[in-house]
Amino acid sequence: MTASVDVATPLHDQTLARLRTQETAAPPEGATLSIAEMAERTGVSAHTLRYYERIGLLEVGRDASGYRVYDAADFGRVVFLTRLRMTGMPIRDLQRYIALVAEGDASVPERQAMMLARRDAVKAQLAELQFALDTIEFKIAVYGGSCAP
Repeated sequence: MTASVDVATPLHDQTLARLRTQETAAPPEGATLSIAEMAERTGVSAHTLRYYERIGLLEVGRDASGYRVYDAADFGRVVFLTRLRMTGMPIRDLQRYIALVAEGDASVPERQAMMLARRDAVKAQLAELQFALDTIEFKIAVYGGSCAP
């Protein structure tokens, strides 16, 4: 189940809460989730889940009535996609990555190259954010405040 998050909680705290929930919310092997359960457990809206399916990021099974059923592998993929989106990875790059996964082991070097490039971009973002944080903390100290957590 998703942890309740107060509307006044900063976006960062909401994101961390969602990630912590994702770590324990995967369905057991062999179990399935409805689209509503998947949305609740991952923090990804049903609309986004349907969009991911429509653009080829997910291939979701259907039950006898035609309703979507998500398994543990689908859950893992949604969590992975969510985390890559958090890094700012564009949808077209996610589509390329998923297409490479479908190609099998022969595409591992290209997938690795994509992840290395994304890692470099994230590290650069982190360095920029650390510089911005240092600047903010300096100003807080100038005004006589404390930067202790």
